Amino acid sequence: MSKCLLLIVILRSNSGKSKAETPRTPSSPSSPTFAPSVCLLAPCYLTGDSVRDKCVEMLSAALKVDDNYKDYGVNCDKMASEIEDHIYQELKSTDMKYRNRVRSRISNLKDPRNPGLRRNVLSGAISSGLIAKMTAEEMASDELRELRNAMTQEAIREHQMAKTGGTTTDLFQCSKCKKKNCTYNQVQTRSADEPMTTFVLCNECGNRWKFC
Repeated sequence: MSKCLLLIVILRSNSGKSKAETPRTPSSPSSPTFAPSVCLLAPCYLTGDSVRDKCVEMLSAALKVDDNYKDYGVNCDKMASEIEDHIYQELKSTDMKYRNRVRSRISNLKDPRNPGLRRNVLSGAISSGLIAKMTAEEMASDELRELRNAMTQEAIREHQMAKTGGTTTDLFQCSKCKKKNCTYNQVQTRSADEPMTTFVLCNECGNRWKFC
């Protein structure tokens, strides 16, 4: 009888040890959590669309790129909201065309070489509705606009001279088709004491080039 009791005690003891020594499966590390992006706009300027809200926020930041925005006493968030709304009401979507339109406003407003644009918007000389639809050429600085105009005029002049005829020659070889059937004009495009500019047209492939 005592042997049976002893055997039962031993079996229970071993059973307890096996339970205690059962290895635990290591728990997986928890995935990192990221806090949602915090919108810096006042609730009254939120549209309920995350893309539009982000665009308003970036437009506002572009208007505040220099501390002198405080001198105009304007609410940049409100102004940015108005600009964005004009763009959205015209395009009726937040597709790529909308985003490119917003991006070009931001780029030009932040351009350190074109501070006049931002000043004009902040002062009201350029309205929110107008800046929302201006072309890149219209937003450009006076210096850049003059440069673009000069380049356009030169291209027009080259084209017109090529069409008005000239002297046919085989002295020049076209770099594209390697033929020597060309027509050229010489024009004084700079000051009188500098060499004339020679404009050459390849009669074979239409390639044009110039040299002084």
